[in-house]
Amino acid sequence: MEIIVNFIKINWVEIVGAIFGLLYLYYEYKADLKMWPAGIIMSSFYTFVFIHATFYAFACINIYYILAGVYGWIKWHKAINTNSEENTDIGLCHAPTRLFLPLSIASIVIFGIIVFILQRYTDSQVVYGDSFVTTISIVAMWMLAQKYIEQWLLLIVINIVSVFLYLYQDLYPTSIMYLIYSIVSVFGYIKWRKMVTQINK
Repeated sequence: MEIIVNFIKINWVEIVGAIFGLLYLYYEYKADLKMWPAGIIMSSFYTFVFIHATFYAFACINIYYILAGVYGWIKWHKAINTNSEENTDIGLCHAPTRLFLPLSIASIVIFGIIVFILQRYTDSQVVYGDSFVTTISIVAMWMLAQKYIEQWLLLIVINIVSVFLYLYQDLYPTSIMYLIYSIVSVFGYIKWRKMVTQINK
């Protein structure tokens, strides 16, 4: 019991962040507007966690998550039919194929920039892993704000890679959270596909 208490004392910020992360995932799975405030709170806690763990790129990206969360919150709020009990009128859709090439090019450029910054100006121990997860996360968050269901496919990749990265950095509550994320992301993609089909009927 004493070991557990000490673990909580040392890792309470990470644990709280993980709890809000799971809430965020739950609401995202349901395509519920509440995912945005949950995500903003989660990112606030994880900014501190990632700085402490020398995940500098991912720490910085959490600031982007906070700003993107505000943007997404406003954008989704305008789209939701407030008279409906079910959040089905939010405009979920497939990403246009014309976006694939520009998003791929943008991802390569962003990845190169982040790798350069981390190698040159930080003591990061996971330069390429941090850069990869951060780059794909930027794209996925933008796609989420646009309501593209393919953002789940990016999240599946991000979450699986993140499990191993956070285990490597001894961030056990976070690695467990991302393991759960990996599983739920698969079901999230399936659920959103069904919601798009229902909306288009």
